[in-house]
Amino acid sequence: MKKSFAGILLLAMSVSMLAAKTDDPKGKSAKAAPKTAAAKSQKFDGWVSDEKCGAKIDAECAKKCEAAGAKMVFVNPDRNVIPVANPETLKGLGGQHVTIKGKLDNGTLTVASVKATPEPPAKSGK
Repeated sequence: MKKSFAGILLLAMSVSMLAAKTDDPKGKSAKAAPKTAAAKSQKFDGWVSDEKCGAKIDAECAKKCEAAGAKMVFVNPDRNVIPVANPETLKGLGGQHVTIKGKLDNGTLTVASVKATPEPPAKSGK
């Protein structure tokens, strides 16, 4: 009985040591989950606001907040406020409707290009 237990214990230790050797030098498992695919470039229509005003689209307020150092954000048609990784690309566009080409990754928008566009007509309630 003692020999069987000792054999099982030795086998378990050998397996755990073998598993430890398959880790890479940085301590990550060799079977780590693959990284997520990079976000693809997309087109986004919405408004530019500042982080203080958020979904309240007010050009004058956005200009004042931007001058005071607030970061610019993107507001989509559902009035969701999306942080922008490179807010300097939206400088001077506070309160305006825009079309942005960029990548949305982990909830943050990286702007590749931005163009002020006419605001779409309001939807009727019919």
